[in-house]
Amino acid sequence: MISSLVAGGSVLAQNIKFNEYFDDGTLRINYHRIGNRQYDTVQVQSHECIPNWAGSLTQLVDPFDNGAYRIVVKDPHSGCELYSRGYNSLFQEYRDTPQGADSIAVFQEVVRVPWPKRPVNICFQKRGSDQLMYTQFSYRFDPDSAMTLLRRQSWLRLETTPVQLQYKGDPHKKVDVVIVPEGYGPADSLKMIRDMHLFCNYLLGQEPFRSRADDFNVWGVPLMGEASGITDPGKGIRVNSLVGSSYNTFGADRYLMTMQLFKLHNAIGSTPFDHIIIMANSTTYGGGAIYNFYAMSSLNQMAYVVLPHELGHSIGGLADEYVDEDLSYGDIHLLDQEPIEPNITTLVDFASKWQSMLPVGTPVPTPPDNSVPRGKNGPLGVYEGAGYHSKGIYRPTMRCMMRDYAPFCPVCSHRLNLIFDLYVK
Repeated sequence: MISSLVAGGSVLAQNIKFNEYFDDGTLRINYHRIGNRQYDTVQVQSHECIPNWAGSLTQLVDPFDNGAYRIVVKDPHSGCELYSRGYNSLFQEYRDTPQGADSIAVFQEVVRVPWPKRPVNICFQKRGSDQLMYTQFSYRFDPDSAMTLLRRQSWLRLETTPVQLQYKGDPHKKVDVVIVPEGYGPADSLKMIRDMHLFCNYLLGQEPFRSRADDFNVWGVPLMGEASGITDPGKGIRVNSLVGSSYNTFGADRYLMTMQLFKLHNAIGSTPFDHIIIMANSTTYGGGAIYNFYAMSSLNQMAYVVLPHELGHSIGGLADEYVDEDLSYGDIHLLDQEPIEPNITTLVDFASKWQSMLPVGTPVPTPPDNSVPRGKNGPLGVYEGAGYHSKGIYRPTMRCMMRDYAPFCPVCSHRLNLIFDLYVK
């Protein structure tokens, strides 16, 4: 039985019975996003059938209005949403670079949804200039026809038994995180396993992850590439690594990412996961993350805080709170709109953010308190300087993991705990 409601022109399903609409498997959709700042299109390349579903069996419709994009599975008869998740993409950042103004680029993207029992409509949605989601591309997916048409051997299967770095129970009721080693060569097998355990500790070492550690399963994929190291164009280093990662993404030396999403998901194979960490075998400072795509960090001595910061992006959908107006994609936040990320505000609609959490009498905006020591948040308020802008965008505390590697502030911690609940309930 589905009860439904209408919100923003979309019919949202509530109390969906997973077993009525889905099998315990995953439909992986490989597609290209093609375009620039002026436009973009979606072109589906292939489907894959993966014989397990790691996500919740009860929390199917995304309750968070976050991400520039959204994948939606709909019942073709009622129009009800059976499954949905918001996410971001590297393309979103590319379009705000100088090259993205008019140069057309092709980006690999991958989304995963539960395997449907019968035909469904799969909708790719995109956030419009009015901040609402609109269907950009949709098509009918018939699982019975697909089973005969799927190119099940179309990609190089790198299946291997995953390493259980921490196992706390049924993946349907846990936050499953997979660590993918990048830049490890044939001689690095022992180091790779040690580093996986190290990254597992980094993942669970900061609050609120530490208090919720029993809600996490952590897996490692013991795969290696042809050589050690990570591509770094600024140093003239080129490495044929497992998933093709590189420093200097969009011209930022420390921005360490991969564009090769198909390779990344091929490496993961059927390992159950909700979120991905790419562990880069390099001591050069760097990392990056995309909401509901992946987080990445090198093995630099700062990795114990870099990784939690990046997980704030990839799991929590949190914005950067620091100021860097030289970034090529720094105009990603518009000052005349309320950002969709929960931890920054332009005050256009502050009531939708952390206004209810403020102590009585807190001035808005809040005068800065430069006496707050490093490693402390300071009082909750509304402090100017966030989202790469020194003016016009505000953050909850003077210091935070999303600004300068202090602990996650109360606003960020609250959102992360809500995300964790999405997988364990």
